[in-house]
Amino acid sequence: MKKILCLVLALAMCFALVACGGNEVDNDASAKNFVIATDKGFSPFEFQDADGNIVGIDMDILAAIAEDQDFTYDLQYIGWDAAIAACQAGQADGMIAGASITDERKANGWTFSDGYYDATQGMAVAKGSDKKSFEDMKGKKVAVKNGTMSNEYAESIKDEYGFEVVTFSTSPDMYQAVIGGQVDACMDDTPILKYNIKTGELDMKFVDGTENEPAQYGFAIFDAKNQELVDKFNAGLVNIKGHRTVGGMRASIYNAMPIEGVEKLVEFMKAFAENNPKA
Repeated sequence: MKKILCLVLALAMCFALVACGGNEVDNDASAKNFVIATDKGFSPFEFQDADGNIVGIDMDILAAIAEDQDFTYDLQYIGWDAAIAACQAGQADGMIAGASITDERKANGWTFSDGYYDATQGMAVAKGSDKKSFEDMKGKKVAVKNGTMSNEYAESIKDEYGFEVVTFSTSPDMYQAVIGGQVDACMDDTPILKYNIKTGELDMKFVDGTENEPAQYGFAIFDAKNQELVDKFNAGLVNIKGHRTVGGMRASIYNAMPIEGVEKLVEFMKAFAENNPKA
């Protein structure tokens, strides 16, 4: 009788362990993992800090939404062109890279989330330059990053103002060409230029009056099978806009947006660095 009782108890314990193990598998599986690509050197939205960590406003928004929507992600910090290529090849599920929402991109296979930031494009020149407007750019070279809104903007006005468009793969290479004198100016997203000039990262000056009409940034996918990721991004975006008690600097994302002037961008990133030294 004792042997039978011991056998029953042993079997009961085995069933309990199996049940617990099954629950652990379910819990692990509930948090879906995605591969998300991003740009390089696009501060203050995505950039590498002194410790090699990938930080910035886009990174903080993504982390807050992932936490809110219960998913995990592997980040690919690979650059604008490479991020697009990775998504189109199925090597990444989506991208967050300060991508402007446009009808042309939608027609070419981009599917966007709801917009989360309004940005214009404008022109900057070396600090010692005497160029004060597009009218001064006749016969000059203007750098842009390939495949961006700034690229499209420059192409749309180059004939009117008589300048040559020179494309680069990354923002740092483009900026260095201006500072080094290989080109006469560059065109990029206004908040990016103003932020980096304000913080002293770029020895350049912004040319007022060169901005175009604003367009919103959005998260993007290139395959309909990843619609779930866009849906999660949109749902999380609503929640973090209205709920400011998410941990760390995430609580301040939408206190700083929409940003009224470059000063708030600088304040935001200084506070982010102070509160997240190893983030």
